[in-house]
Amino acid sequence: MQNTLSDEALAAWLRLSLQPGIGAIQAHRLLQTFDEPSALYQASYATLRSILSAPLAAQLAQPLSLDGAKYIERALRWAHEPGQALVTPAHPFYPERLRQVPDAPLVLYARGAVRRLEQDALAIVGARNATPDGLDHAQAFALYLAQQGFAIVSGLAHGIDAAAHRGALKAGQEHGGTIAVLGTGADVVYPASHRALADSILSADGLILSEFELGRPALAAHFPKRNRIVAGLSLGVVVVEAALKSGSLITARLAVDMGREVFAIPGSIHSPLSRGPHTLIKQGAKLVESGADILSELQPSATFARNVTKASIPEVLQHELPLSGQGNHLAVNTTTVSSAAPGLGRLQVLIPSSPIWNAIGYDPITEEQLQRRTGLAPAQLQVELFTLELEGHIERRGHGQFVRAIARTAC
Repeated sequence: MQNTLSDEALAAWLRLSLQPGIGAIQAHRLLQTFDEPSALYQASYATLRSILSAPLAAQLAQPLSLDGAKYIERALRWAHEPGQALVTPAHPFYPERLRQVPDAPLVLYARGAVRRLEQDALAIVGARNATPDGLDHAQAFALYLAQQGFAIVSGLAHGIDAAAHRGALKAGQEHGGTIAVLGTGADVVYPASHRALADSILSADGLILSEFELGRPALAAHFPKRNRIVAGLSLGVVVVEAALKSGSLITARLAVDMGREVFAIPGSIHSPLSRGPHTLIKQGAKLVESGADILSELQPSATFARNVTKASIPEVLQHELPLSGQGNHLAVNTTTVSSAAPGLGRLQVLIPSSPIWNAIGYDPITEEQLQRRTGLAPAQLQVELFTLELEGHIERRGHGQFVRAIARTAC
């Protein structure tokens, strides 16, 4: 991957991105005067003082520290490795949509196919502890939208993020591909269990992106900053499942502030993870039931034609995502939780120990789908279903479908 700037110019961008006390917004304001960071660092103290406070002017006028010089040397060496680059606003592939964000990153550390930044992109975000139905929907939407040429952007987290990346990968690298935006340094995979997924993204001509310096670990404060890049890269954000207080809703709010589209996939009224998407819909997000719903909304702003089909998402991809941790390690127990409604006190929710419990979502599911999700033999599956139904945990619907019963509680 070619870095288009000289090492000297890149070093100045890196130095500005690391400058304490100067955030991205103030840095961009300075660049309106100096055009590029190298000119800023060549300016005299008097010139800097005319536009900055005395402490900041003195800080910028000082020689580069030894630690700063060592890090910049390390970052430049990293960027010279094959498949790695430092993407600054002076880079031809720096995304135009992201450039419009007031606090656009000064440096993006990129691993993989940097050309993905030129494509139209859509973000798919949602809960880490997603339901099986949510995982299936995220993967199906990502597969369909990647097939239409969109780069699928997400955050490499557990749950919906990972399902979205995997769905885009299923489309094949000749289609839209996927971009993983990290809340760590670009050389740190978080969670560590997603190293194989990160490797798959890179081997499939995808892209891993971060604004954080190399080696930076995962910290809570990083993820809202990561989310603004996810939203900033994208034409729109698709929220699959999310609690009312979640990073996914932060991403949606950031998207609204940036003038992006927000799409929400509705879910069961009994699922707490439906509250986020349902709240967004009430606030004006577009309710979507298929990828074609998204394309119809975006068609005027898309930069290339796409073959639009009206297939519903379950028909595009029906429950092909293997699940890990099917729940057979859970013991029957009584958990005390706070009631969401005032005046109801505290409730005790019974969690069944069945190995198929986690594979049953809040939407109806057939025995065939359950067997694919769990890998259980038909006879064992029948026993588990009969036991859960007898205990009142699930209900049998028409056409051989099952669904979770409304939560049983004991006061």
